[in-house]
Amino acid sequence: MGWMFDNAGRLIARLQKPVNHCEPFTPNDSTALRDTLRPGDVLLVEGKGRISGSIKYLTQSTWSHSALYVGPVAGAATDGERHVLIEANIGEGVVSAPLSKYLHCQTRICRPVGLSGADCAKVCHYAIERIGLSYDFKNVVDLMRYLFPWPVAPRWRRQTIALGSGDASRIICSSLIAQAFDAVRYPILPKITHLESQTARREIAETRHSSLYAPRDFDNSPYFMVVKPTLARGFNYKDMHWVDLPQVHTAKVTFAPEIEGAIAEVAYA
Repeated sequence: MGWMFDNAGRLIARLQKPVNHCEPFTPNDSTALRDTLRPGDVLLVEGKGRISGSIKYLTQSTWSHSALYVGPVAGAATDGERHVLIEANIGEGVVSAPLSKYLHCQTRICRPVGLSGADCAKVCHYAIERIGLSYDFKNVVDLMRYLFPWPVAPRWRRQTIALGSGDASRIICSSLIAQAFDAVRYPILPKITHLESQTARREIAETRHSSLYAPRDFDNSPYFMVVKPTLARGFNYKDMHWVDLPQVHTAKVTFAPEIEGAIAEVAYA
């Protein structure tokens, strides 16, 4: 049965268009994006392919792809640009990529809050070590089956799903990143159980299977902060230029030193 879903996933994958066809709502400032990203950040991407459209529809989200920013990867570059992202792509598997690949796409930065430097290094190292793994086509079908609004109880739907191919050498983008964070027990969207006692009330977290994660989950997670490069670099709405308002150009007037001194005396008089 597994081979049938795997072949179905490969057939669906052939319908995918290159992600470079996407266009952002507002153009990305490449300098701002590069300056804002830090190792451990999850970069969400709005793809425009047919599969991307299906994922966005089923997840009711803008985001169809995710990549992990790890900083410069040793020995990996394209046209002189260092690779700084780790991702799992259809047709390629787990690869590294330059940031310029997504500068023309609508993106969002999700940053794990409070992640220690040591654990951040482990997360990035975990992802880098997975370069070369194959893409799990069966997981594509599983996610669609899991997310599709079937007219059955959710617990029944979960019970009928095999979580991916079960092959450790295959993975999808969101699962790769989920596994990397799970390696240091950093939460994304864990299942929370409330335990009541006479003296206290506790919350016990249980990790979800990595194959059930979608790109939107990093956006929805209460443990990841959305970072917007425009705001991170400092934003003043007074500096905006509006098409329906006249532009005011102010010329700087300079005075001789003695006049500058007289003006200052009058101002503080």
